[in-house]
Amino acid sequence: MNKLILAIDQGTTSSRSIIFSSEGSIEAIAQKEFPQHYPNDGWVEHDPEEIWQSVLLTLKDVFSQCQLTPNDIASIGITNQRETTLVWDKQTGKPVYPAIVWQDRRTSPFCRELCEDTALVKYITDTTGLLLDPYFSATKIAWILDNVDGAREKAEAGELLFGTVDTFLIWRLTGGKSHKTDATNASRTMLFDIHNQRWDSKLLNTFRIPEAMLPDVLDCAANFGSLDKSILGTALPIGGVAGDQQAALVGQVCFEKGMAKSTYGTGCFMILNTGDTPIKSKNRLLTTVGYRLNGKITYALEGSIFMAGATVQWLRDGLKLIDNAAESEALAQRARRDNGVFLADILGADVERPEVTETTALDAAFLAGLQAGVFNSVNALTQRWNSDRIYSSSTFKTGKISCL
Repeated sequence: MNKLILAIDQGTTSSRSIIFSSEGSIEAIAQKEFPQHYPNDGWVEHDPEEIWQSVLLTLKDVFSQCQLTPNDIASIGITNQRETTLVWDKQTGKPVYPAIVWQDRRTSPFCRELCEDTALVKYITDTTGLLLDPYFSATKIAWILDNVDGAREKAEAGELLFGTVDTFLIWRLTGGKSHKTDATNASRTMLFDIHNQRWDSKLLNTFRIPEAMLPDVLDCAANFGSLDKSILGTALPIGGVAGDQQAALVGQVCFEKGMAKSTYGTGCFMILNTGDTPIKSKNRLLTTVGYRLNGKITYALEGSIFMAGATVQWLRDGLKLIDNAAESEALAQRARRDNGVFLADILGADVERPEVTETTALDAAFLAGLQAGVFNSVNALTQRWNSDRIYSSSTFKTGKISCL
């Protein structure tokens, strides 16, 4: 049996394809950046075709980095930027509007209007674990249906499909045969009942979104369809899917209640495993699905900072203060040190940095490997995670954080 796994990591600023061995080491990697578009103040968009072409390019390029072929691959895993919203024609596959990115704030007035209904606000939080906010997919879908000519009529006639980026890629990769997502991505739409694991009819009615638009929701390790032969010449199975931040939780093997991961990319995100109990935060943290395997839900609490690496990209591409992202490190080194911090001391916990830092993509590979039988349990994944360095707190220790 083939032991290699191909992970597609479709992020906010670039797409990557990475081939992992069954031991978790990287065999080859290909990356392609693509632009963000800012048509109005607070609006952030992607061209769906640019996303698709960047994924295709890396899928083909990754094999040129090594002596491997698609026939060496056991399965494909996908991890993706979450909440980003796409709507496309069911027959032609053509998007009806650019992808509205998770950072986009155009639906803020709509959200403020809805916030006047306190019962609805409570229902959204109780049902989805989320706050009523433009961050999530629901108001983005509604905006597209209300602002694109003919979109609502087509949606109500069953002619349009919705998906977060994972769903769009699965649909394209399978030649339009599979319209599916996983529980982690579904839990970020503000339309999904995280307790009963189903699309919520009341919220669909509130946002006037036809249920026929929505994908089937599967476990994170499941049969999401097969790669169309025209792409790589062989019909590889797609066996693992998770939104990028939950993917990092699994990639950091945070399988025990109380374990947390902290990652730094386009934004900064911390997720805490809360086990089989969905804990409601008193401090505006989000209750979400950490992962779902074999039908069993593991919940999590999440805190987010939207702009981190995206700020560096803006310094480079927007303000043109630097020529490449690496120059930002030298600028930071010259900054005053009197306000410096270390994460371990702030948290009062040990912080472990992994040996393989591509943990988001590694999770996609782990999940695909579980589905393909390369791994027989999550314990096998834990055994393949290695710590590169431990940062110890000089203050009271409260736990352990995995950090990327």
